[in-house]
Amino acid sequence: MNKVLIVGYGSIGKRHLENLLMQKNIEIIICSKRKDLEKLEKKGIIVVNTIADALLHKPNIAFITNETSYHVKTAIKLAENGIHLFIEKPLSHSMQDIKKLKKIVNDNKIIVQIGCDHRFHPCIKKIKNILNTEKLGKIISAYVENSSYLPDWHPYEDYRKGYAAKKELGGGVALTMIHELDFLYWFFGDIKKVFSITEKSSNLEISADDLSMMTLVFNQNITVQLHLDYFSGPEFKSCKIKGTSGTIYWNSDLNEVKIYSQNKKQWKIILKKKDFKRNLMFIDELKYFLKCVKNKEETFNNLKDGEKTLQIVLDAKKSSNQGKIIKQNKIRC
Repeated sequence: MNKVLIVGYGSIGKRHLENLLMQKNIEIIICSKRKDLEKLEKKGIIVVNTIADALLHKPNIAFITNETSYHVKTAIKLAENGIHLFIEKPLSHSMQDIKKLKKIVNDNKIIVQIGCDHRFHPCIKKIKNILNTEKLGKIISAYVENSSYLPDWHPYEDYRKGYAAKKELGGGVALTMIHELDFLYWFFGDIKKVFSITEKSSNLEISADDLSMMTLVFNQNITVQLHLDYFSGPEFKSCKIKGTSGTIYWNSDLNEVKIYSQNKKQWKIILKKKDFKRNLMFIDELKYFLKCVKNKEETFNNLKDGEKTLQIVLDAKKSSNQGKIIKQNKIRC
């Protein structure tokens, strides 16, 4: 039986709990400072207020779903106790103590997965598969967008109080909406330089950035324009990748993947997921992680990947502050 600890009980912590409850042979511990969790205890879920108390129950797996600025500190405590880690995106808001965490993870043979659910989206997976076949020829460029309105995320709470609104907690659009950077890194590998405007631009009452426009040049000389904001609704996501032989396109409105053939001069729909249920990504992600823990296999979105995408965001912010292109240094694994 797996003993699973969830650290933090916000919206994503609740989602993971609901999905974990659908799995077999799992005992769940919630670590939260909230005082309104009596209903969980009635369901047989253990509720504690501190990591120290959680460790008394000897969990072997932990989901780190607290505020971004506490991710690494929490991960270090748990990894020191031999606990496998699912760390919600992003890994952190700075590079502080990541080297220390990597050493502990390596020494204790900890399985780590960064929680970027878009890698489990059927349309994103389909695009990845097409890129692997080289049907588009040599990839030249891409345009990716993720736009939404922050107050719409959780209408039941004040958006100004959430971590996504607060710079000091690791919020801001560039970090909070790191999914697109993650799948771009998954598609194309390392980048060599970034230029960005990442700043607070709208009238939202937040201290963190709400707009990030990045130009990324990958090592394969693929140029990507990435637009992130959370001041404009309705929610819309898109990905268009252009190669010498064709173009592939997806957006969240139609939720279909289509390819334009340069030779045939026409579009062809290759995948439709109109009625796709968003939670299926999280369920597939959870099952994959539990399987990796069981088989003691490294995940395909590990600590190294989380560190690399975090570094891109930090370089984007540096670029914006300095008004110049930032060349990325290689991260040692």
